Amino acid sequence: MKTLQEITDYYGPLLAKGAFELGAIRLSPAKPFTWASGYHMPIYNDNRQFLAVPKYRALIRDAFADMLSSLDFNPDNIAGTATAGIPHATSLADMLYKPLSYVRSSSKDHGLGHQIEGLGRDGSYEGKKVLLIEDLISTGSSSLKAVEAVRAADGDCRLCLAIFTYGLKAAEDGFAALDPECVFHTILSYDVMVATAAETGYISDADADALHEWRTDPFGWGEKRGWPREVK
Repeated sequence: MKTLQEITDYYGPLLAKGAFELGAIRLSPAKPFTWASGYHMPIYNDNRQFLAVPKYRALIRDAFADMLSSLDFNPDNIAGTATAGIPHATSLADMLYKPLSYVRSSSKDHGLGHQIEGLGRDGSYEGKKVLLIEDLISTGSSSLKAVEAVRAADGDCRLCLAIFTYGLKAAEDGFAALDPECVFHTILSYDVMVATAAETGYISDADADALHEWRTDPFGWGEKRGWPREVK
């Protein structure tokens, strides 16, 4: 059986090349993007672009399945985060023939007020093992809220798989602080993404250095370079 490292070493660069091809990951240290938070960042990620191409949807599904096998984790239910995690959770659940649910960022303000759909009448996971599928882990705040929502519905959620992570310390600390701890793994890591971008000529070595510098201080990076946060 392949190790988790061998699996991500195989799928990660393939996914990175697809992300550059489709514009799912865009890198521009010289002319940074303005995020919704007002911060200027050298990277923009939109994994929804993968949905347009069947081979990349299949690659993400297969990578998740191989990661589960390597981790020897057999979930009772697969939960996708709304909305970006839902299609990939669905593909994986169909492949493994597992029950599917999805988790909103908050409860509905009408109807039955559910935050999680797919649990049946009692709205409970009944203590079963739940795998959370996420598309992107940035600071981890939205993913952590999803884990807590699953646990509040009596789900045993100790593993989250995602497509990509920025590799920020805030996410690692947040997941580690959960009690019990929830571990997350991603198909594509930030370091592999940057290395693949440099190897394929998508960015220069100077750009790669700027991208590595950004990760050490993501919210101060722009201001240091003359792009202060835009407060709306």
